[in-house]
Amino acid sequence: MSNLELEIKQLIIDTLNLEDITVDDIITEDPLFNDGLGLDSIDALELGLAIKNKYNVLLSAENEQMREHFYSVQTLAKFIESQK
Repeated sequence: MSNLELEIKQLIIDTLNLEDITVDDIITEDPLFNDGLGLDSIDALELGLAIKNKYNVLLSAENEQMREHFYSVQTLAKFIESQK
């Protein structure tokens, strides 16, 4: 697991106040929404803002691929790395 993936997991926990979850509880390849971690659309907005602020990446709601980028910690890490 990369340092970026660990950072994203911690960012998810901190941003969404997931007090009962640890970094080890979040599986890198598992979905963040619905059947995976169980995040919802409000969580997506909060997480998107946190990622935008921390990593200075451009996020666009009109971008069809944004849903794919937010699928898992792994896909988020790849997206952030591609924006650097």
